[in-house]
Amino acid sequence: MFSGIVEECAQVVAIEKELENVHFTLKCSFVDELKIDQSVAHNGVCLTVVRIENGTYTVTAMKETLDRSNLGLLQVGDEVNVERSMMMNGRLDGHIVQGHVDQTAECVSVEDAEGSHVFTFRYAFDPEMAKRGYFTVDKGSVTVNGVSLTVCNPTQDTFQVCIIPYTFDHTNFHTFKPGSVVNLEFDIIGKYLSRMMSLTGQQG
Repeated sequence: MFSGIVEECAQVVAIEKELENVHFTLKCSFVDELKIDQSVAHNGVCLTVVRIENGTYTVTAMKETLDRSNLGLLQVGDEVNVERSMMMNGRLDGHIVQGHVDQTAECVSVEDAEGSHVFTFRYAFDPEMAKRGYFTVDKGSVTVNGVSLTVCNPTQDTFQVCIIPYTFDHTNFHTFKPGSVVNLEFDIIGKYLSRMMSLTGQQG
């Protein structure tokens, strides 16, 4: 379980393909604090640490993860938003994030908002998935590349988020431009409510 408060950007230093799996080796400031089998979110994707050596750590993504997320697009040198799992004795500063990416979205515009930035993203809208809670609502929560954010101006297949300078500088949002592909995780509370309504016959 995660909060969507990114700790820093890790750098991809090696990528190794093994059958349908891909091993990503990264470096960041807290490598020495990691342990084998520990969960770390990478652009919002929960992955398990499988190796630690020479100031780097390695995680493995399977085909399902690669198909559903933007991890398959990563190249050596890319920056990845990372967050270790949430400590239960701490404050939940973001929102409940599972680290299970639902789908990708494309950045369609980046606007300067007098110091901050407004990003617009478009995702593939599926009416059946929307009935199960896979959509955005105004002032609701969404996770973009592992960052917990508040939705603004949602349409059927787009939404905006406002990024303050600190978040822009300390996550890989500063690398986004029109055409960039990001990972989305929709709010788990909305999914539960949609499921409950469908089971009780309150959803058409």
